[in-house]
Amino acid sequence: MSKESQTEVVEKLVGSHDCKQGAVRAVRFNVDGNYCLTCGADKSIKLWNPHLGTMIKSYTGHGYEVLDAHSSVDNAQFCSCSLDKSVLLWDVSSGKIVRKFRGHVGRINCVRFNEEGNVILSGSLDGSVRIWDCRSKKPEPIQVLDEAKDSVTSLFVSAHEIITGSLDCNVRRYDIRCGELVSDFIGSPVTCVNLTRDGQCVLTSSLDSTLRLLDKESGELLNEYTGHKNTEYRVESVISSSDRQILSGSENGVVFIWDLVSGKLNGRLEHDSGSVLHSLSYHPSQCCLLTVCGVKLFVWKSIHAQSIA
Repeated sequence: MSKESQTEVVEKLVGSHDCKQGAVRAVRFNVDGNYCLTCGADKSIKLWNPHLGTMIKSYTGHGYEVLDAHSSVDNAQFCSCSLDKSVLLWDVSSGKIVRKFRGHVGRINCVRFNEEGNVILSGSLDGSVRIWDCRSKKPEPIQVLDEAKDSVTSLFVSAHEIITGSLDCNVRRYDIRCGELVSDFIGSPVTCVNLTRDGQCVLTSSLDSTLRLLDKESGELLNEYTGHKNTEYRVESVISSSDRQILSGSENGVVFIWDLVSGKLNGRLEHDSGSVLHSLSYHPSQCCLLTVCGVKLFVWKSIHAQSIA
């Protein structure tokens, strides 16, 4: 194996940190990968520099567990969602809540900004995706996507598309430019959706312990990835910044890494807890993976990386 290909595989644990948030529900890199957000069962969100292992700021305002968060493109704001059925828009530097959006009738599983950072999308147990205008003072969403027949578990938003995954076993792709909806039936409840960096393929995770890579335009199944356990809980998967590896959490506390093209299992990242490893986030441009398992945040890099003191 060449040195170049070695350096782009995450395999070394360089640091782990007790987030002091109870069970950590999600971890998310910001847009440039310098910072990350962790979402806690204690109702808090924390901002970290994971490369130094330092916690920068804590944010409180939700009434129940925080399930997801996403940073804006300019890093000035972030949005979050919770079991309390609300979406909050935060100012990063002051820690103040800028807006509170309500309208879902069930817990909110996932939240994302659009590429400009002026619109927030939220997916809920109530089967809807609601789209909120951050600039408007009106309390109502500007649009509601209610085609799902069960909980919306995952969202991916690009310049002109919205991709959703639902427990009704469907992946839906909304083309904003022409108002078109394309639905692909997966055959098992979908817990996570992602788009490859080149925008050509959709990666899905589902409750039959299988990841599937689909051609975005045709819906053709290109590859399947198995070996991990995912039959009960929402477990996330990600694609490496090079588009060469597929990584997934598992219900036995292990990250599984496959080669995207061959489907071969390339590695496993063992954690020191038997807890479900349900959330992970890959650096947008470097070989670095963040995972959360139980109460801890783990930072993984290439074998050549220095450990965090």
